[in-house]
Amino acid sequence: MWIEQPPTFYRLLFTEAWWRVKRRGRKVVFLTFDDGPVPEETPWVLDLLDKEGIKATFFMVGDNVRRHPELLEEVKRRGHSYGNHTMHHLQGIKECNQRYFRDITEASNLIHSTLFRPPHGIMWPGQARLIKRHYNVVMYDLVTRDYSKRLNGDQVLQNVMRYARNGSIIVFHDSIKAHKNMRYALPRAIKWLKEQGYEFEALPM
Repeated sequence: MWIEQPPTFYRLLFTEAWWRVKRRGRKVVFLTFDDGPVPEETPWVLDLLDKEGIKATFFMVGDNVRRHPELLEEVKRRGHSYGNHTMHHLQGIKECNQRYFRDITEASNLIHSTLFRPPHGIMWPGQARLIKRHYNVVMYDLVTRDYSKRLNGDQVLQNVMRYARNGSIIVFHDSIKAHKNMRYALPRAIKWLKEQGYEFEALPM
């Protein structure tokens, strides 16, 4: 559970971050997609979201945007929001501040968003405070673990069904690593969430 739904003590380390976003009088969830954009997965996700009438948020690795700028433009054209996921998918706790912030800035020069999500949701609290000066730091309320080789698609779906709640920021991945589990679980999760009365929104930029 500590992976799928971060515990309170961890959330309290990053009080400046978004973990859930509630809407008064409505049941809302926020689908987010990390680690893209890549041509093998992102267009499939975009087509599914169009079919379901859903807007979502894509946290993009700058190096992928550099290689596939047309996919960023397609995300924009289809009305989704998007954010910075560093240039090279760096974990803040493994990097000195100078290199980490330089990597974020390099990605920002390509992505141009006020939203930032740290890869793996991992960085030092002091880094988060500095990043907050320029970005809205977006964490998550539910990690589906669609990337995990230890889980199958149905187990990923069960994570959504067990942990989703009003205001949840939910993490999927439009990455090759998540291909099998994401493609199985995402359409079924959307169907289930709709049946539970949830609406879907993109995070505001």
